[in-house]
Amino acid sequence: MIGTGGTHKLKIFSGRANKPLAEGIAKHLGVPLGNINLGAFPDGETMVRIDEDVRGRDVFIVQPTCPPVNQNLMELLIILDAFKRASPARVTAVIPYYGYARQDRKDMGRVPISAKLVADLLTTAGAHRVLCLDLHAAQIQGFFDIPVDHLYASKEITAHVRGLGIPTEDLVILSTDEGNVKKALKYQEGLRATQLAVVDKRRSSATETKAAHLIGSSVDGKSVVVFDDMISTATSMVNAINIARRHGAKRVFACATHGLLVDQAVSRLRDAGLEQIAVTDSVPLSAEAKLLPNIKVIPVGALLANAIRRIHEDQSISELFRDDAPPPEKR
Repeated sequence: MIGTGGTHKLKIFSGRANKPLAEGIAKHLGVPLGNINLGAFPDGETMVRIDEDVRGRDVFIVQPTCPPVNQNLMELLIILDAFKRASPARVTAVIPYYGYARQDRKDMGRVPISAKLVADLLTTAGAHRVLCLDLHAAQIQGFFDIPVDHLYASKEITAHVRGLGIPTEDLVILSTDEGNVKKALKYQEGLRATQLAVVDKRRSSATETKAAHLIGSSVDGKSVVVFDDMISTATSMVNAINIARRHGAKRVFACATHGLLVDQAVSRLRDAGLEQIAVTDSVPLSAEAKLLPNIKVIPVGALLANAIRRIHEDQSISELFRDDAPPPEKR
């Protein structure tokens, strides 16, 4: 059992977006999941009732805003408002996947910056701080006027790739585009790989991209691991896989933190000839995605639980990402 963090006792609650992840977090922390009644009124409006006393408590609400994004986001906002009116000492919104993160700037005229709007809504609804995992754009932290703790699943994903047993001289890290190079370099460092390649991706519309060239190390006869922060429609991922295969890659693996797998993603990945697809459990897999024979789910409950414990006990979060930091506690 973790400490009480002074006079404020820890409480973990979950929305309906990913309750198994919240249960895993609570199990790692050695605390029960809080009692909350969630449902819908006859007209479809979200109904929330907190079924236990939270006055003076340190409350953490686990709710990724994954598809259906608007429903899960609205549910989180209403949950936050309910807690704000129940007098807890502090409320932290634990958002393993932050919806609207790709709308983080004006890339053309007369469009919103929806990621900033969501940040404002969360703050107004009653969040005192936010805990996120692998934000699509790290600068989203600056959209908030409250503290934001940004976690990375790189250690968990790197450990998984190491377990594949690919010899270092046979391994090429492949970035899906130029904007993802910094993350790919982090994985290259963690895996002590010497070879890195980048897909020269050109966006033809808001939903379509075209992979043009391969820059960097040769992938001919190599085992290629493609990293991205999310797989949404899988267009970028499959483009990267196809270009790697055209350049002679022997085996191709795909890794991402958030496996949204929307639209035709599952069929695209099924036909891509991948050795394995690895995603974390930050968002729940669809029933169709679970049927993919080569999909692997990497748990991040221990990572999130360790961060929650550190926030609760006023300890450093950055210590989690030191190379010599101990692994997350198991319960």
